[in-house]
Amino acid sequence: MLTTVVGSYPASPQEPSSFSSRLSSFLGSYDPYHVAVEFAVTQQVKAGVNIISTGQVRGDMVEIFAREITGMVWEDGTSKIKGKILPINHSIGAEDIKIALKTASDMSEEFRSGKNVLSAGKFNEDARGVKGIITGPTTLVLSSRMDGFYTIEKRDKAILDMAHALNREAKYLEKAGAAMIQFDEPFLSTGMADIKTAYHAIEIACDGLNVPLAMHACGDVSQVLGELLKFPVDIIDCEFAGIEKNIEILQSTDLNGKKIGFGCVDTKKEKVESPEEIRTLLERGAEIIGAENMIVDPDCGMRMLPEEAAYQKLKNMTEAAGWLS
Repeated sequence: MLTTVVGSYPASPQEPSSFSSRLSSFLGSYDPYHVAVEFAVTQQVKAGVNIISTGQVRGDMVEIFAREITGMVWEDGTSKIKGKILPINHSIGAEDIKIALKTASDMSEEFRSGKNVLSAGKFNEDARGVKGIITGPTTLVLSSRMDGFYTIEKRDKAILDMAHALNREAKYLEKAGAAMIQFDEPFLSTGMADIKTAYHAIEIACDGLNVPLAMHACGDVSQVLGELLKFPVDIIDCEFAGIEKNIEILQSTDLNGKKIGFGCVDTKKEKVESPEEIRTLLERGAEIIGAENMIVDPDCGMRMLPEEAAYQKLKNMTEAAGWLS
């Protein structure tokens, strides 16, 4: 069974310590997050994860984009939309994809041997690669305060403009070597989002991409899973370890040809599940939708977990998935 992560990993920026890093800092070229990406990647590869992430180490999932996208600002810990949202002419995450790929390739013969490329819609359990992760257009807009240009009544226009901006970022990530692109849309389970607008926005954001596409929705998706499975992506990723309702709704849901990202470790709890516990949950999922329709991952990002717990959860997860392969 193919294993992956939802995104974030507990890794901290590092102050310059060597002569060369201090010199780089003095010259303004030192990146304190470079080491954090390397650490996150190293831990994921050591744990045996197939499709890893950069660790999303540079900050909050909204803040990272609000600081960069034209029309948005990050002020006083809040994302604000002050002008027309436009694509930018540089990538927010492509350099981290390159760092992650180099780090993983230096560690693993499987990454160096060309198994880091997935064909669209085809998921080989031996594949290796780095997932590009983008906070979705609906979530970015609904997380932000309207402070000029757009109004609450015309929020849908902001969401579609955001989708165009994110489509360019997705293409940057694909060009940098991302084997998969994932859009994070936690707001789609809250009842606050217009599903039709969200669908159209993801359609725009995915346009022209050639790698497999995933969409992650946090929380209780029992009321919207059927609609989510109509979205123009290959994988719908949800929480199943921490939310029983999500498993129950699978029994009466048409997958519509999609794969399910099957969250099988609870990222809200520090307690580490044993491989046996995880295997039991995976077997339950396989009985309902078939193992061939599952991609194994944690419930959500792991940023808030202690490093040791995050690593052990991933290691136990990949061991449990190996038993079912």
